[in-house]
Amino acid sequence: MDDRELLRRANEARADAHAPYSRFPVGAALLCDDGTVYTGVNVENGVNGLSLCAERVALFKAISEGKHRFSKLAVTCASDHCRPCGACRQVLHEHAPEMVILMGNPAGAFVRTTVRELLPDAFSL
Repeated sequence: MDDRELLRRANEARADAHAPYSRFPVGAALLCDDGTVYTGVNVENGVNGLSLCAERVALFKAISEGKHRFSKLAVTCASDHCRPCGACRQVLHEHAPEMVILMGNPAGAFVRTTVRELLPDAFSL
């Protein structure tokens, strides 16, 4: 799947975000090595620590369905380009440190990087 199609899927998912507090909807689309795509959105809670980011929702959905090999993750929001938070970077690093990350916006602009480039000195056991 090409980058633009994966970003389109992330942007479509963004419409389902539950962001009543931040009013900052985020969508993610995770491409597994077998071509399966899992989407996720941010889901906020009145207790902020209980909220989940779109990237982790997509990853956890994939893992819960038995997927463990990932190629690419697209994440979109309304701003310049979405960047995974530190917690997402750490979780993504544990599961796919070389995975490509596409950080985009609804207009189609995006930046391409990898998990390792986003978190070069990640914690690991």
